[in-house]
Amino acid sequence: MTHQELRNLAREGARQRVAALNQELATIYLEFPELARERGTKAAGPRAVAPRAARKRPAMSAAERKAVSLRMKAYWADRRKKKAAATTAAAKKRTKKAA
Repeated sequence: MTHQELRNLAREGARQRVAALNQELATIYLEFPELARERGTKAAGPRAVAPRAARKRPAMSAAERKAVSLRMKAYWADRRKKKAAATTAAAKKRTKKAA
């Protein structure tokens, strides 16, 4: 038996075990609904909780996008300018020490 075949069998066994555990959990939660509440699920089972919808942001207008674009361009230009100044200052210090 190859490594891949063994791995596939193990994966299938794991899937079956997870399904059995989920079924067992659902049975337990039906019998003891307070456990489901403690866990944060509904009594119908562990998968009964609906997934939360992704938060939707309001759409930006073209003018708002343009304003953000200009603001970020200025921000990055300022950062590049400060970095260049720091690099130049550090180079000047090194040349003074060497002299």
